[in-house]
Amino acid sequence: MDQAAAVMNSPQVVARPGRTVALLLLTAVGTMNFVDRQILSVLAEPIRQELGLSDTQLGLLTGLSFALFYAIMGVPAAVLADRYHRVRLVAAACLMWSIFTGACAFAQSFVQLALARFGVGVGEAGGTAPSLAILADYYPARHRPAVIGLFTANGPLGVFIGASLGGWAAGQFGWRGAFVLVAAIGVVAALLLVLLVREPARGGLDDGPARHAEPARLGPTVRLFLSRPTLRWLLFASGLSAFVSYGMLNWIPAFLMRVQGMPLAEIARWFGPAAGLCFGVGIAGGGALVNWAARRSLKAYAWVPGVSMLLTAPTLALAVMAPDWQTSLALMTVPMVCCTIYVAPALALVQNLSPAAARATVTALLLLAFNLVGLGGGPLAIGMLSDGLASQGAEAPLRTALLWLAPVAVVAAAGYFGVSRVVGRDAEAVHREAVA
Repeated sequence: MDQAAAVMNSPQVVARPGRTVALLLLTAVGTMNFVDRQILSVLAEPIRQELGLSDTQLGLLTGLSFALFYAIMGVPAAVLADRYHRVRLVAAACLMWSIFTGACAFAQSFVQLALARFGVGVGEAGGTAPSLAILADYYPARHRPAVIGLFTANGPLGVFIGASLGGWAAGQFGWRGAFVLVAAIGVVAALLLVLLVREPARGGLDDGPARHAEPARLGPTVRLFLSRPTLRWLLFASGLSAFVSYGMLNWIPAFLMRVQGMPLAEIARWFGPAAGLCFGVGIAGGGALVNWAARRSLKAYAWVPGVSMLLTAPTLALAVMAPDWQTSLALMTVPMVCCTIYVAPALALVQNLSPAAARATVTALLLLAFNLVGLGGGPLAIGMLSDGLASQGAEAPLRTALLWLAPVAVVAAAGYFGVSRVVGRDAEAVHREAVA
């Protein structure tokens, strides 16, 4: 075991009671966060046909129109979370995004649907970073990669529910009824969270006097983030990884239906479970693997996601070039696992390298890369490229557009190898600052 790993895995205070309830309900709320995102991607084809949308407009709706407001509001929401009651903030955010998800059901044009997605993005900005900060105060550092892996499994669970429930509900009630149904479930999740989860004391499971620190201001927190080489490399690598994973997540359903001829009913039956299982294995498995390997070397926080992104590139190309939807979906399971392994290690690492008083804000800064570069850029870039290729008469332009994610995955892997060179030194510096 190297010295940096010994520092981060040192014995700490036993975690607080109520942590399991907190983990379960925060995961449930986070799941609804992803259901509300994924359902639009699943219903993209019937929405496109009824409202007459282009692929670029779909890319804006599934990506940038949501991600822009999500990213803009994410940092202010995290600053509030570092000062006020985080559980109530997350519950209020869930209530807000659920209401705007319901509003999507009444859209009659691209502009109206985009405005509703803006509202969903503003609401969801108050979800992830405060939730991670809450969990960091329920669980000590040595448990955080695995716990955050379980929490961020809300993404694949949301993909599964969004695809399966959304596809089923659209078949039963139309795509508008599907939006209303998931909105109602989100309202219930918000009420349960505020009733059953207690606000934990800040920093009580960390070294040093962090629990008594004043909430950090935004300017010094940004400077702190940029001063750590690990976090700068992580910003670059995670942003590109998110570009790949969100590009795949938001366009695979449309690719399978439009290019490979997969019926909407089969999307609900096969893609939903397959995507949910694969993304779940990737996110939770990535967290568990790093949790185990980091006891020996903190470079595991970089090597595990780096290797996984290298594997994403060729396996995605094979899946996209398959001759039919059955083969394509079967081959797609490998890149769908690999492309999400980066999530838990990145979020756990930023928690462990941040002071407790600024934990939500620092997490939100990393999520800027996830959302502006990843969620905002990935789906939009693929949509624009698909439209551009279609205008030139290319055959299966969406297939070609998805192939361009492969080289991006390779560059992301190179970024993680940069993280591996500096993570140990930064972890030792954080420990020295905490006990000084």
